[in-house]
Amino acid sequence: MKKHFLFALVSVVCMSLLAACGGNSTSDEGTELVSTDETVEINEEGFPIVDEEITLSLMAPGTGLEDWENMGTLQEYAEMTNINLSFDTPPISDFQTKLNLAFASGDVADIIYAAGSDNLTPGMEVDYGQQGVLIPLEDLIAEHAPNIKKLLDENPDIEKSITTVDGHIYSLPRVAEGGSSALWYTGPMWYNGQWLDELGVEELPKTIDEFYDLLVRFRDEDPNGNGEADEIPLLDVQMNSTRPWLLAAFGLKEWGIDEVDGEVRYTPITDNYKEYLTFMNKLYEENLLDPETFSQSDEQKKAKGQQNTIGLFPDWFSFFTTGETEEEAMNNPMFHPLTSEWSEEPVMPLSPGLTRGTFSITVNNSNPEATIRWIDYFYSPEGFAFLNMGPEGALWERDEDGKVINLDPPEGYESAEDYRGTLTPDYGIAAPTVTYPIEGKEESEFDQFIRAETEEKIEPYGEVPFPLVYLTKDEQDELNTIEVDLESYVEQMEAKFITGVEPLENWDAYVETIENMNIERYVEINQEAYDRWASN
Repeated sequence: MKKHFLFALVSVVCMSLLAACGGNSTSDEGTELVSTDETVEINEEGFPIVDEEITLSLMAPGTGLEDWENMGTLQEYAEMTNINLSFDTPPISDFQTKLNLAFASGDVADIIYAAGSDNLTPGMEVDYGQQGVLIPLEDLIAEHAPNIKKLLDENPDIEKSITTVDGHIYSLPRVAEGGSSALWYTGPMWYNGQWLDELGVEELPKTIDEFYDLLVRFRDEDPNGNGEADEIPLLDVQMNSTRPWLLAAFGLKEWGIDEVDGEVRYTPITDNYKEYLTFMNKLYEENLLDPETFSQSDEQKKAKGQQNTIGLFPDWFSFFTTGETEEEAMNNPMFHPLTSEWSEEPVMPLSPGLTRGTFSITVNNSNPEATIRWIDYFYSPEGFAFLNMGPEGALWERDEDGKVINLDPPEGYESAEDYRGTLTPDYGIAAPTVTYPIEGKEESEFDQFIRAETEEKIEPYGEVPFPLVYLTKDEQDELNTIEVDLESYVEQMEAKFITGVEPLENWDAYVETIENMNIERYVEINQEAYDRWASN
């Protein structure tokens, strides 16, 4: 369930900040952003994009590894295109506040880059698009962006998912095309392979009962071999990563709104959800679920993993929790979807493969045609490779057969990834692009392992819980009002039901409380949004 932006509150905050700060949009070094005021002609194909150099201002969340003006990818691309950039890249933690401030002041950069839908929310796209602060992109795409146009023509669902209720596209997405993890709804769950070997487990659980039985064995049979009863069969932090995979065992694709055969429902008041809570309470009461699930930090979770005390745990890759090498991590199999009497066919939530809100052009931009051409290159396979890997000769080169050869990072960097984050903006943020497979780049053994696990355990059973839809401003305002109390109540009650603080005998009172929060209207609004999306 996603948190939505409270426009009225933030507007007050932003105006207060403006009074204090004076309203100038500045870069990391405190200098004013610079952009070219005059419109120049563009070249429709090839490079440079413009014959006469121009400067565009760009606002983006910064990871802090390097000033963007020093990134080799952006320096080389400026030489290729004749388009220079002036940067405002506040830290990720401050970015939303700075972006809201820029919108409130009207002193917004020419380009908003890699904001993502958490910072440039769908509601903001609609609101600032209709105000004219964000300009429509669909005509610019049709006339000047062949790579983006091809992407949308070949993938109608992508176009539907970035087209707002007024028929305009105000922001471009990041599209996950290559790589198995593009299908993941969130980081998977991983079994401790050492424990499976110790217990002689040859086949992973495929039903909820088999799953329960294995957790009991984890608890009782000392699989870490230290002679102590210190095993934690199942672990999470606030259930936020484990929940999607376990809800699926009870036929639910999302903790909130999902869709089944065109019908929208609110899953936390379904009988299926009650059965999920009943099962999780059983795990908690029998010490099969970590008793610190609702109180521990991610760092505490990882510490337990590195002590070999966890049997099943969530993370993007298992070695992030266990501290193992990639080679060792290939012994940790991915969780297999479970069936139950409430879900006779296995199902797994699937990522829509899009991150919205990653590239917008504002009304302050005097050269929107050059700007859309500038970003269009990164929606091509060669453009993604350049953006993702950085300039040739820094971290990679090609041999005479076209194969990508990885190069060692310079001294002073702990890993190639740390160095890559200084070369390109495609690191730690939702950079606008399509993540195509990179030609000549071979899969590592670990990548092959991840692909095989995904193809076996997620891809055949995956369903997108709910499409990426847009709401009207009135609909968004109405949902925001309902969600303020709804989300916090459901979150609190999940923890209480699972830990037994609230007995499940009080389920009917819980449902009645949610119904009194106007849940019927909440579902109706989402149904209308879904119907618009489906009929587009």
